[in-house]
Amino acid sequence: MIVIGQNGVGKSNLLESVELLSNLRSHRSNRNQDLIFWDQDKAFLSAMIEDDQTVSLELNRKGGRKAYKNEKLLTRQIDLIGPMRSVGFSALDLELMRGEPSLRRNWLDRIVQQLEPVYTDLMGRFSRLLRQRSQFWRNLSMQSTKDQNILLDSFDMQMALVSTRIHRRRRRILNRLLPIASSWQKHLSNNKEQLNIQYLPGSKLEGEENEKLWRESIERQLFEIRSEEEITGNCRIGPHRDDVKFLVNGVDARRFGSAGQQRTIVLALKLAELELIKILYGKSPILLLDDVLAELDPKRQLLLLEAVGQKHQCLISATHVESFEGEWVRNSQLMQLDSLG
Repeated sequence: MIVIGQNGVGKSNLLESVELLSNLRSHRSNRNQDLIFWDQDKAFLSAMIEDDQTVSLELNRKGGRKAYKNEKLLTRQIDLIGPMRSVGFSALDLELMRGEPSLRRNWLDRIVQQLEPVYTDLMGRFSRLLRQRSQFWRNLSMQSTKDQNILLDSFDMQMALVSTRIHRRRRRILNRLLPIASSWQKHLSNNKEQLNIQYLPGSKLEGEENEKLWRESIERQLFEIRSEEEITGNCRIGPHRDDVKFLVNGVDARRFGSAGQQRTIVLALKLAELELIKILYGKSPILLLDDVLAELDPKRQLLLLEAVGQKHQCLISATHVESFEGEWVRNSQLMQLDSLG
């Protein structure tokens, strides 16, 4: 489906609603307040999927979120993930190459979360531990030395365990994504470019993947930085310091890649994400293209549209239908959005 309308009429809101219902995350913001109309206390999203099932999400300005399946309140929000999966691609994704490490972590987390919903709980636990650890350093003068050490030992053990499980899942997904993305990079560059992806963990991960060894190693690292952390109040060890490095023909694409190469990498990553989800679940996710064609040159536009073709259900936003080839328009449903004002 192609959604046509001028800027500001709500095209992105429609695609963002699908994204929220499919993976509980928005590429734009993690705060409910940013996803609700200014003069409203809540927002309600609902979609009908296969076999007349419904999935719904209630966002409250105060009180968090509530998830429903077939109008039944779910005790765990992550149980909403599964019936409907999506891969989003917006102009913001083009910052993946040159932007801050947090953009690459968020991109990676969205993939892991769709493939392993339990990952949401892991990230929530780690965020809470990180906040509590920061609070500990701020209130340090109020605690005895003995209490300090007991609390820090507890933090170190819990953070080491959760960090290990986050690191494992992030690295595992990158390893599965790499061969598919590399193949797409070759295709999109006419066999001129070899893509490699390196995981740069925020902890020193010694040896091969082993939960016990990694956990013990991270625990030692957290212990070793205590004196520095007491001064700065910042924890420098853990998945919140992770980054991802992309290389084209052995060269760092973030520092030395051309704008065209960087756009091609993002296309290859998104197409690889689509393919990986289909391989693992036997069903293609919905592809959300939010005004992204305007950011691509005609050659890459055509390559993207040809690549997804009729294989995937697509929801595409654009300001003008002339942006598409005639065959695409003929084979697509068109929705016109107009401003109510």
